[in-house]
Amino acid sequence: MCTWERVDFAVKDGYVVGLGDYQGKQEYDLAGAYVVPGLIDAHVHIESSLLTPPEYARLVLARGTTTVIADPHEIANVCGAPGIEYLLAEAARTPLDILMMLPSCVPATPLDAGGAVLTAEDLVRFRGREEVIGLAEVMNVPGVLTGEPDLRAKMDLFEIIDGHAPLLSGRDLNAYIYAGVQSDHECTTFAEAREKLLRGMYIMIREGSTEQNLRDLLPLVDACTAARCCFATDDRHADMLAREGHIDDCIRKAVACGLEVEQALRMATLSAAGRFGLHDRGAIAPGRLADFCVVDDPDRFRVARTFKCGVEVVDTGYRPPACPAAPLRVRVPEPGDIRITGRGEARVIGIVPGQIVTRDLRYMVDATAIPDTDRDILKAVVTDRYRAGGSGVGLVQGFGLHEGALAGSVSHDSHNIVAVGVDDGEIIRAIGEVVRLGGGLVVVSGDDVTTLPLECAGLMSALPHEEVVGRLGALEEHARRLGAVENPFMYLSFLALTVIPEVRVTERGVFDVRAFEDVPLFL
Repeated sequence: MCTWERVDFAVKDGYVVGLGDYQGKQEYDLAGAYVVPGLIDAHVHIESSLLTPPEYARLVLARGTTTVIADPHEIANVCGAPGIEYLLAEAARTPLDILMMLPSCVPATPLDAGGAVLTAEDLVRFRGREEVIGLAEVMNVPGVLTGEPDLRAKMDLFEIIDGHAPLLSGRDLNAYIYAGVQSDHECTTFAEAREKLLRGMYIMIREGSTEQNLRDLLPLVDACTAARCCFATDDRHADMLAREGHIDDCIRKAVACGLEVEQALRMATLSAAGRFGLHDRGAIAPGRLADFCVVDDPDRFRVARTFKCGVEVVDTGYRPPACPAAPLRVRVPEPGDIRITGRGEARVIGIVPGQIVTRDLRYMVDATAIPDTDRDILKAVVTDRYRAGGSGVGLVQGFGLHEGALAGSVSHDSHNIVAVGVDDGEIIRAIGEVVRLGGGLVVVSGDDVTTLPLECAGLMSALPHEEVVGRLGALEEHARRLGAVENPFMYLSFLALTVIPEVRVTERGVFDVRAFEDVPLFL
């Protein structure tokens, strides 16, 4: 039961001793302020913030978050097991509890070729560590349904298993759950979330930079279901964390949509703790960790102070991080490498505003008329970053560019270099700039170049979060002048994600997610 109680509480050795009349060696007078348990993010890729763990922690601790359930899937695809070790080591440098779910699918599909392959044997070395609590999003749905041996061996390592099954329904959903998957954060419609909830899954209601599902899924939550629902940010850039917040933002948005604040708070604390068996947190109660935050008013929900294990969190400032070695082995494409030929009905990747799903659009296209800015059909290029291989080319609608090009080394899940642009020469130039930086995000137009270096595996910046936010702002402003959609780099990063319907582009070319195979650009 979530309720408010006007009472003192006592803390000793990082835990809540009790509620009532206590005297302590050190006492805080909160003057009747509201105190809530530390907030919990049920599923996040820290790498997607573009920050290293300590800088990420500086941002979210100030927003009342004291625990995140992180999937190091992104850096594992680039660096393998050493990438996981890197995140664990950096996580230990912050008071934020960063608990890891080991990546289940590196690479994401058998067709993908990233920087590493992790087998069940590779994951065994991490099992039993205090910070490792389960297996992260099992995105190889066909592998689950067919009983692929190595995937089954990974699932047998852990009792807690997260899912990743966008649009899965019916008997295939039953089989997926029967295999041991317990949760999903990929629901985009109420009907999808309701079916999965009724089949026994935990539902993580996601609100990221482009994965904005909260408004559509919130009607699922009531007094009966709140225990099975929690919040997740999944992929949220540093600028959104700084501007709008973290789980506190999810709470505010939920309340604004009509959810009772007590239910929103339960989802952000006790429900998330219960999903992962974290019975030492999620409530202000005897025997629980003294993780809590002080807020001005529950409905406004502005966090004034955060306490971790009973100690007020004070920002100690930026400390330079270590960066893992992840050199780019890239053959920057030449004009002939990204030229397309043909005429007829073509597959075009349709960007869906506020979502990471795409639409398989069909347009009559003449390759010599691309870019087609009147219909907003542009060229998308993915270049192999690991083996100096080739580049794949597709078409995309929804970026809005009328000049210039964007490129980046953040490209889920394999993290090859991805680019979109109006001019082949500027696409090639942008890719070359990413390589020159050793990884990063780039906007080019004419003589203007705006960059954010991502020297940590091509995924994260070694800069302080304040500077990362500033550079993201400069990238967004430059892209906006070129006509780009809001958050263009988050949409760009998902163009190559082969486990989210409907159609994508990889270094091999166009990929049909539903058919689970490479397909030609022209039908």
